[in-house]
Amino acid sequence: MVWKSIRNPKLRAFASLAEEKLPMKKLLFVLLLITLILPCGSMAAGKKNPLAAWQPKFDPSGAKYTYILSNISHPVIEGVGVGYRIRDKVWEKSGGRLYVDFRPLAQLGGEKDVISKLKLGAVQGMLSSSVAAANISDRLGIVNLPYVVDTFDKLDTFRNTPELWEPFANGAQRQGLLVADITGYGPYGWATTTPVATNADAKKINFRIAEAPVNTDIYKAWGLKFTVMPWPDVPQALQTGVITGLDHTAIVCNITRKFTIAKSFTELNYAQGLFIHLINKRWLKKLPKDLQEILLSVIKEESSKTRELTRRQHEAQVAKAKAAGVTFIKLSDADIQELKHKAEPVLEKWGKKIGPDYLNKVRQALADN
Repeated sequence: MVWKSIRNPKLRAFASLAEEKLPMKKLLFVLLLITLILPCGSMAAGKKNPLAAWQPKFDPSGAKYTYILSNISHPVIEGVGVGYRIRDKVWEKSGGRLYVDFRPLAQLGGEKDVISKLKLGAVQGMLSSSVAAANISDRLGIVNLPYVVDTFDKLDTFRNTPELWEPFANGAQRQGLLVADITGYGPYGWATTTPVATNADAKKINFRIAEAPVNTDIYKAWGLKFTVMPWPDVPQALQTGVITGLDHTAIVCNITRKFTIAKSFTELNYAQGLFIHLINKRWLKKLPKDLQEILLSVIKEESSKTRELTRRQHEAQVAKAKAAGVTFIKLSDADIQELKHKAEPVLEKWGKKIGPDYLNKVRQALADN
């Protein structure tokens, strides 16, 4: 009576039936399969859902319209968690007619794959990282250029000044996409396994950079060693020494525990890490007019709140990292000026793609911020 020792009720019933009907050799084979299946089932059942805390407090099955919104990161980052806040507010304001089905943690695939799905309309919205968005439209790359939109204050001015924001928001129109708004994940710097206090120190580091043409041009101009690498490959590469530095933000490095290996952070602050909220225009136009207005107004309202939350999260994550023993370093003014000078050819090159008049307007408007 082997079946009596099996706890899973479905497998127990199957084993009982097999023991009654099958010859001994076949029975032993079936029981072997059951013993192999059981551990897998137990592991799957015992695995915690990382998004359990963000499940909706309403039943979305009755929604007439669904807006699938993708992102690759974890909602503990404020600039990502905005997706759930948008979901709940849209549900409330639409009276349950429109459900924002937010899918973080790369549930729908990597950013390049999702961008393709977004253009086709298989996915209706995406909180795209700013580095990935530069692959959609050259104009969207303006926010990645060094020392242009590089501080929280400059980001607010950029977003809230129509003559700066509207050309950016319309920058992906030819691809059938609308830029609805932006949130962020903090200012970029260098997380490294050995301290980087000067530009000379930086030349000893092999930096991981994102898969984006703007970033490649920047690091070539700076004369630094770099490796273009997908984010999922970073932990092992960092542990094994394939890379010795990360081009990323303090928020992300601390939350994703990169500081457990890279224990120094150079506060370069050359750009703001952003999530650009992209919407498929064709899908949006098919939505009833009132729901279009609700969706866009909620995105604008919640994105504005989230940019302020990101400021606070940056301060909090830096404080936590320092308390855990991470060393934060600032380059000298001379070294920063050297980086800016070396980056000018990149700005000139990308200015031709973005539109030189637009880039100059943005730089001039933000110069005093």
